Amino acid sequence: MPAVQKLLVLYTGGTIGMQASASGLAPASGFEARLRAQQAEQHEQVPTWVFRELLPLIDSANMTQANWLAMVAAIRQGVEQDDCDGVLVLHGTDTLAYSAAALSFLLLGLPVPVVMTGSMLPAGADNSDAWPNLFGAMQALHDGVAPGVHLYFNGALMHGARVSKLSSDAFDAFQVVPRLRQGERLAELPAHIDFRQSRQTVNLLTLPLVPGLRASHLRALLDSGVQGLLLECYGSGTGPSDNAELLDVLREAHGRGVVLAAISQCARGHVEFGVYAAGSQLASVGLISAGGMTREAALGKLFALLGAGLAQDEVERLFSLDLCGERVEYGMD
Repeated sequence: MPAVQKLLVLYTGGTIGMQASASGLAPASGFEARLRAQQAEQHEQVPTWVFRELLPLIDSANMTQANWLAMVAAIRQGVEQDDCDGVLVLHGTDTLAYSAAALSFLLLGLPVPVVMTGSMLPAGADNSDAWPNLFGAMQALHDGVAPGVHLYFNGALMHGARVSKLSSDAFDAFQVVPRLRQGERLAELPAHIDFRQSRQTVNLLTLPLVPGLRASHLRALLDSGVQGLLLECYGSGTGPSDNAELLDVLREAHGRGVVLAAISQCARGHVEFGVYAAGSQLASVGLISAGGMTREAALGKLFALLGAGLAQDEVERLFSLDLCGERVEYGMD
């Protein structure tokens, strides 16, 4: 893990660079000058860096799949054309875990580290975490970080496809929640899912199972052209197995090519369909297990695979494999 020599700092917006406006805090340009001034004041020893703004700057609550693809394009340009050997992405916190997960799969095979960070309070605010997070991430890259996507927050460097936001206001808002992860590692990364593969936006959605969910609700959703559905199941992957109409809706959708995947609603849960008959019923209609993946990781993974235009069976095969450490148990990295 060599030290980064030339760093791309990619500013996408978010709280870290927000300034007051007539309608409240909003993303603002000019952050490069503020960053250089702060570095000079703190005398931080960090890699040489170049700064790029990804316009339009956004509040991350407005994040879309198109924004993810724009980030990938900017990162590739920085690495392939500007000879950067590390990337730091400045991002709002609302969807930071989603973006970290999505980029983990969109940038498979990229030979340089990508670290993402943001802050709970804007840079310049009293007792803000902005500069500690930003310079901490830069210091980590200076010391050496493995290729792949990571999230740096509150002094911790975390796996991009394992992290979730657990608090709306605490400085340690992002954490890796221990979840059982089991899955065979992908033996060799195929070209059709590496970082050079072009992607398109996908009609993709997640839906929590709740008592009272009707087959008509699910049918209306699936008839909207959804290409992939991530069902948040109970416990170890159970659902309303006595509702034959609802199961038929899922079976029909799978039959026409919709990818159906299941995660556990439990913060420390994992899907294991065979434990209960109710779980086996869901597996029988075409659902595939996300194991112990988080919602963010499962959604990002489905997007990267479906967005590459892969067939349903290939998406399901790759979804069930460990692509970047998202499905393996701790201690197996």
